[in-house]
Amino acid sequence: MTPPPSDADWLAAAARLSLRGTPASRPNPAVGCIIVNGAAVVGRGWTRAGGRPHAEAAALETAGAKTRGATVYVTLEPCAHRSERGPACADLLVEAAPARVVIGIEDPDQRTAGAGTARLRAAGIEVVYRESEAARRSLSPYLTRHRYGRPMVTLKLAMSLDGRIALTDGRSRWITGETARAHCHIQRAMHNAILVGGKTWRADAPRLDVRLPGLERRSPERWVLTSKPVEGAQAIAAPGDIAGSDALSLYVEGGAQAAAAFLAEDLVDRLDIYRAPIVIGDGLPAIGDIGLGELAEAHDRWMLRERRQLGSDGYESYERRRN
Repeated sequence: MTPPPSDADWLAAAARLSLRGTPASRPNPAVGCIIVNGAAVVGRGWTRAGGRPHAEAAALETAGAKTRGATVYVTLEPCAHRSERGPACADLLVEAAPARVVIGIEDPDQRTAGAGTARLRAAGIEVVYRESEAARRSLSPYLTRHRYGRPMVTLKLAMSLDGRIALTDGRSRWITGETARAHCHIQRAMHNAILVGGKTWRADAPRLDVRLPGLERRSPERWVLTSKPVEGAQAIAAPGDIAGSDALSLYVEGGAQAAAAFLAEDLVDRLDIYRAPIVIGDGLPAIGDIGLGELAEAHDRWMLRERRQLGSDGYESYERRRN
């Protein structure tokens, strides 16, 4: 007999649901919420475009009176601060009177941190925190913004088996196959902004958009790493300048010097590598000099988070280990 879903299972499902709001929920985090009464899901919600309504408000509207006595699973602590854009989710939950609220991550926003939980408990609602890796990953852009004051940065590299991204004359189309390229476009659609180096912009004039049916409108903002304004793109002078944007996530696609610049300043939070089963030899390297002084400095920095086969190409995603 199959056991019923655990709290961790429901939080993981809520984290998957939150992806529907990524990255359009900016400037608010993409949160997922599921309401379960007995064995039935009576409400589901995720943060909508522009940040409102919040996931809890959307789920409560669906569940209605069935929320009373139910269990609410939400990836982030319900907000406690009132806004002109909508009521506090903690207040909405108190009014709806669920029996339990299971939370994946405490909100680091000082307007809520702990206050949402306290308001629920004061109303007699049981509040449970379940450490959820799925919730943490789904909220990585928001958590990175709060912790470091900048977007979460994903560096994407498409390379040959010997670490080359192009022939010596710069020709690079195509390193990977159609399946891998489609997967890359999905990743573009999950980020607020996309960046290439000025040299890549001038040489290739890349479109930097999403070209998958139904997702064209989710193309990210286009940024160029340069010291001079570039027509048709938002220009920034150095990797450190990314803090000036309200973007929650940035996808860095290249080239080698742009990749090196972000790695050298330790600004890369996720490393996505697409590896084609080809050997190029004396071509252009995927990454330039990152100023590594000792080999020991390179160890224990990256943790494998995902590996899959995409047609003939391999895909690996690594997460930066940080304290």
